[in-house]
Amino acid sequence: MADTVNFPTLNDSARLSVAPMMDWTDRNCRVVHRTLSRRALLYTEMVTAQAVIHGDRGRLLDYSATEHPLALQLGGSEPLLLAEATRIASDWGYDEINLNVGCPSDRVQSGCFGAVLMTMPQLVADCVQAMMRATTTEITVKCRIGVDDQIPEDVLPAFVALMRDSGVRRIAIHARKAWLKGLSPRENREIPPLDYPLVHRMKAEFPDLHLSINGGIASLDEVRGHLQVMDGAMVGRAAYHQPWDILGTADALWDEEPAFTDPLDAALALRPVIDRHLAEGGRLHQFGRHMLGLFHGRPGARGWRRLLSEGASRATDRTEALAVYDAALAEVRG
Repeated sequence: MADTVNFPTLNDSARLSVAPMMDWTDRNCRVVHRTLSRRALLYTEMVTAQAVIHGDRGRLLDYSATEHPLALQLGGSEPLLLAEATRIASDWGYDEINLNVGCPSDRVQSGCFGAVLMTMPQLVADCVQAMMRATTTEITVKCRIGVDDQIPEDVLPAFVALMRDSGVRRIAIHARKAWLKGLSPRENREIPPLDYPLVHRMKAEFPDLHLSINGGIASLDEVRGHLQVMDGAMVGRAAYHQPWDILGTADALWDEEPAFTDPLDAALALRPVIDRHLAEGGRLHQFGRHMLGLFHGRPGARGWRRLLSEGASRATDRTEALAVYDAALAEVRG
């Protein structure tokens, strides 16, 4: 793996990050996103500490060196296990290791980690300190503004202060409460109201920390708006469903020329990447499912989506898969 990114450079990359998303931000998705933006910070899917310790580490942790800057998100609530998982993951050369204190799913709650940890801030502090002792890689936290009946105006400042006192220097804050009872994970991303002003106030209250805002950000203009106040903006579903709209011109945030001027050029640049993936035994849909929204709102987008979603899963060999991809490209060339 490539050398890790130093902290000041990583803070700069965190001006824009793509949120960790279960079943979405796998290594193929991240290659697509990195093709579009050379600068944005990318995150893995959440991986539990238990899985890292006992599971197939290569499958869980391997990535392409081109994905840097790249952060690994861990889930867990036992300091010793998190420390061991951090020690193991450090050998993979991630630029950051992030602790999940925001996921509201039932599966995560049953394991006593994710958003439920907002009710146990001292345990979170113990976890991050144990992780820090296990590595020289930066340890960060992603959290909510509160859960259930907590009062965010009270809970969030106290939580951020405790993280700062524990040695954390970078936090991503999802600007919604999580309701652990009564709402599904999807509903938790949509129903609790966003409280951007509260998160903005955290930056004023903790100017020494690098704070990113997450939740409901749907355009690059919104990212720019938040960057007037915050150090970073973290984009989730919009970056996945409309990757060109968020990442295609994102490098301008660093006063750099974007890698491509048109999504078609990016799709053409990904063709040899996909070909290598196919030659190594991969399937087209493993890439194609992450590219369905690449031409969102553009002529030919419907044909592109149809061919990649239907044809990719039916392609039985490399030649047939490339033919499907080329047919999809033909839909948007006009």
